[in-house]
Amino acid sequence: MADCMQEWPEPVVRVQSLAESGLSSIPRRYIKPPSDRPMAPPAAASAAELVSDVSIPVIDLGELLAGGGGDVVAITEAVAAACREWGFFQVVNHGVRPELMRAAREAWRGFFRRSLAEKQRYANSPRTYEGYGSRLGVQKGAVLDWGDYFFLHLAPEAAKSPAMLWPANPGDCKEVSEEYGREVVRLCEVVMRVLSVSLGLEEEHLHRAFGGAACGATLRANYYPRCPQPDLTLGLSAHSDPGVLTVLLADEHVRGLQVRRGGSGEWVTVQPVRDAFIVNVGDQVQILSNSIYKSVEHRVIVNAKEERISLALFYNPKVDVPISPAPELVAAADGPALYPPMTFDEYRLFVRKKGAMGKAQIEALKGQASSPEN
Repeated sequence: MADCMQEWPEPVVRVQSLAESGLSSIPRRYIKPPSDRPMAPPAAASAAELVSDVSIPVIDLGELLAGGGGDVVAITEAVAAACREWGFFQVVNHGVRPELMRAAREAWRGFFRRSLAEKQRYANSPRTYEGYGSRLGVQKGAVLDWGDYFFLHLAPEAAKSPAMLWPANPGDCKEVSEEYGREVVRLCEVVMRVLSVSLGLEEEHLHRAFGGAACGATLRANYYPRCPQPDLTLGLSAHSDPGVLTVLLADEHVRGLQVRRGGSGEWVTVQPVRDAFIVNVGDQVQILSNSIYKSVEHRVIVNAKEERISLALFYNPKVDVPISPAPELVAAADGPALYPPMTFDEYRLFVRKKGAMGKAQIEALKGQASSPEN
C-alpha cells in the first residue's frame, strides 16, 4: 500500500462506544448530507405498510448441487435474470450447513460483546485493514458511517491473516470462521460456474480469468450499534463491491441491507430468508462481462432499538491478474471493450483512498479501454 495509507488521518472513535455512552444525538461526523439519508417512514405507517412486496429473487440451488438435469437450465436462467435486473439474489439449499452459519454469526457477536480494551488489542490500520476497525476510507474530515467491523484474509493460503490477528475470545472464533470460509468459497465457485454458463462462456471461464485456485477470500464481520438518530446516518454508505462476488450472512432478526433497484432508483430493504445467503456481483464481474451484468449500489441502514450483525465474505480475483472484458463477449456484442485491463490491487487502491462512493470508481473507468488499433 502507498505511504499515504500508513495510518488513519484522525483518531479512531468506536461507534459501539458512542452508542453505549447514552448520547441522545449523534456527532456531526456521522450526519449524512440530506440527499444520502434514509427516508424516514410516515409517522402513521403501520409495520405491515413498511414491508415492501418488492424483493430480490430467491434461487434454490438444491437441484444443481444434487447433480440434477432439467432444473439446472432453469437455475441458470434465474441467476441470469437476477443479475440483469437486480445484481443481487438470495440462495437457499446452497450446501452450507445452517448450524455452521449460525455458529459463525454467534462467534462474532460474542467478539463485539467483549470489553473495549480487549477489542482494542486488534485495532487495524489502512495498511491492510486486518483487524478491528471503524472506518473504511482514509480521507481526512470525511463523514463517517455508524458501524464497526473486523476484517480478515481467509484465502489463498499465502495471504491468510496470521493467528495473532484473530480474536482470542470467543475461543472458537478462528476455527469456526475458517470452516465457514471454506464452505462459502466452495459456494462462490459454484455460482461462478453458473455465471459463466449464463453468459454463454465455458463453465470454468470466470474462475480461470480471476485466478483459479489463487483467488482471494476475505471476511468482514459488521457490527451496527443502536443509533439515537437513524434517519440522519447510515451503517454503511452507498457503494458497489470492488471484487467478484459478495456472499452475505445477514442478521437473523434485524433488517438493514438496502439495494438500489435499477430503472426506478428506489432503495429496497432486503428481507432475508431463513438460512439463506444474499449474493451480489461485484465490479470485477461488470468489467469481465463488459457491463452485461452490473454491480449494484447498496447500503446499510441502522435503527434506534436494535443492534445488527452480519458477515460478508468477499470473493476476489488474484491480486496481480489483469482483468478486462472477455473477448468472446465483446465480439458477440459487436461493440468496444468498455474497460481497460487493471489488476485488482490497482483497482482497490483507488477504492480504499476514496471510501464508499456509490458507483463512482467503476464508472470512472468506463470508456478508457484502448481501441484494437492502438
